[in-house]
Amino acid sequence: MAVLQEPIKEIVEVKNYINGEWVPSKGEFKDVVNPAKCEIIARVPISTKQEIDAAVSAAKQAFPDWRTTPPLARVRCLFRLKELLEEHFEECSRIQTQEHGKTIDESRGETRRGIENVEVATGIPSLMMGYNLEDIASGIDEYLIRQPLGVFGVIAPYNFPFMIPLWTVPYALATGNTVVLKPSSEVPLSTRKIAELMDEAGFPPGVFNVVNGGRTVVNSMLEDPGIKGITFVGSTATGRDVIYRRCGETGKRVSAQCGAKNFMTIMPDCNMERTIPALMTSFFGNTGQRCLAGENLVIVGNDKFYHEFLGRVVETTSRIRIGYGLDEATQMGPMRDAKKKESVIREIEHALSEGARIRLDGRKPTSLMGDYPDKCFLNPTILEDVTPDMRIAREEIFGPVMSVMRAENLDQAIGMTNASRYGNGNAIFTSSGKIAREYQYRVESGNVGINVGIVAPMAFFPFSGVKDSFFGILHQQGQEAVRFFTESKVVIQRWL
Repeated sequence: MAVLQEPIKEIVEVKNYINGEWVPSKGEFKDVVNPAKCEIIARVPISTKQEIDAAVSAAKQAFPDWRTTPPLARVRCLFRLKELLEEHFEECSRIQTQEHGKTIDESRGETRRGIENVEVATGIPSLMMGYNLEDIASGIDEYLIRQPLGVFGVIAPYNFPFMIPLWTVPYALATGNTVVLKPSSEVPLSTRKIAELMDEAGFPPGVFNVVNGGRTVVNSMLEDPGIKGITFVGSTATGRDVIYRRCGETGKRVSAQCGAKNFMTIMPDCNMERTIPALMTSFFGNTGQRCLAGENLVIVGNDKFYHEFLGRVVETTSRIRIGYGLDEATQMGPMRDAKKKESVIREIEHALSEGARIRLDGRKPTSLMGDYPDKCFLNPTILEDVTPDMRIAREEIFGPVMSVMRAENLDQAIGMTNASRYGNGNAIFTSSGKIAREYQYRVESGNVGINVGIVAPMAFFPFSGVKDSFFGILHQQGQEAVRFFTESKVVIQRWL
């Protein structure tokens, strides 16, 4: 077995980062396991209410001085953070792979997307500008200014432990707010590294805080009147029924990015040579554990095209190499943990009971490279004869499963897509500009791909979403994030 460079070489006891200091938790601890090797790499605390309260208190106390710090001075900390992230680029990427399981190329892409958000946020002196108009009436001028609100809570998921905190934290801090971040207890080490670099970048104590934990921390964040808003990425059930509802009850701002069931529509005039590789990344990248993953493949066309296209998809999929993500030859890593693997297998078996037919069976990891336990590994699975009423076609699987459906024409394909309760990142593959325009015009989706399998907006565009994929008004990233983290104050003035 090749010797792989692992940044985490011994078991780490994770601490909270509160008011500029690393503070040991008084809560119980749980193990963090490398899913490829099934080895414990860290112990993370499930922090107490007193600890989250201390972090919120520190953030509240830090807010007045940070708010009055000129935007240019605030972004100098972000410029330094960007430099440090670049210096530690490979280490940050390898930590992600070691704690999550994704391939090193996927982790490097995640690190780059996180840094890009820091880059965009450094433009806050321009992005935060208001506007004005003289003489709205005789001798009266009017102008709008954007002001920070206070403390924001950030609740991050397990599937992108590095990138998603950086969707929001740089914008919140650049606009003059302070932050308390709760990472997923499954993957706390990426956030730990971010906090180390934030500390080195010179952010004042209390401006950025990290509290590890579970429901106690989340509930305290939702209930604390000192927190003005929450950003969340996670399941629809939690985002809708817990985060969005309780923020509404307490008057907090909320931006909740939630689940998805993305449809990839294939037209007969698509470029096969480029479409199939894009589908591999869409369906099986990150082991299917992303809200932008393709899950339903809708093939439009006659029997000849269907069988030719799907045959090539199956053949390409069967060659995907699975293994430890730090091995550069690995194309797909493990599921995050054994329970998630078991959940995916249950969904596959339920689909078979409803009448789906298995074309490529990935329930047993037959192509595992290296001498690793197969506890968390799956091969990609392709299911045929899936119909829109089946559960596998309706509910998010969050694993490497492709459900194949057929449509007679574009109208039917769009109808199947729009019937979904989700609207996150749907795409079409075609050589026709007319078809592409009709699709993007009619499809109910926050993010739309035209010959793009992973419909991930750049940092200067919002990460959109509609229906059960998003709850709130303003999305994360870019100018919408700036608006989310500021209040618009309108001043109407007349001098006598």
